[in-house]
Amino acid sequence: MGMISEFKEFAMKGNLVDMAVGFVMGSAFATVVTSFIGDVFMPAISPIMGGVDMANMKYVMTEAVVAADGTITTPETAISYGLFINALISFIIVAFVMFMIIKGMNKTKKAEEEAPAAPPANEVLLAEIRDLMAKQVN
Repeated sequence: MGMISEFKEFAMKGNLVDMAVGFVMGSAFATVVTSFIGDVFMPAISPIMGGVDMANMKYVMTEAVVAADGTITTPETAISYGLFINALISFIIVAFVMFMIIKGMNKTKKAEEEAPAAPPANEVLLAEIRDLMAKQVN
């Protein structure tokens, strides 16, 4: 079997295609959650926090150097912990939703009744012999 045909067989398996669709949907969902956090959730809790915008929270290690004409010659060095907090909240929301989806999927799988296991071959053979003997007696 050639390498190309092996790759084609691998790529066309349902699991790989399902995984690719999952990645695309997960990425789109993460984008929506990030927008929700940055554009809806954080502005909504800003008044509670005294009007502080989390995205602008940072620890400045060195100030920016500004020239006489107002241009920045050396940008500031800062730790933007507010953006990190936004990203952390987005991650927690995405992880929780993914957990709930997986939990729901597992629950539906358990609800499906498993097909009864086929009896062992020797029992099937004995049942056939019994049925044949019963026919001969009649």
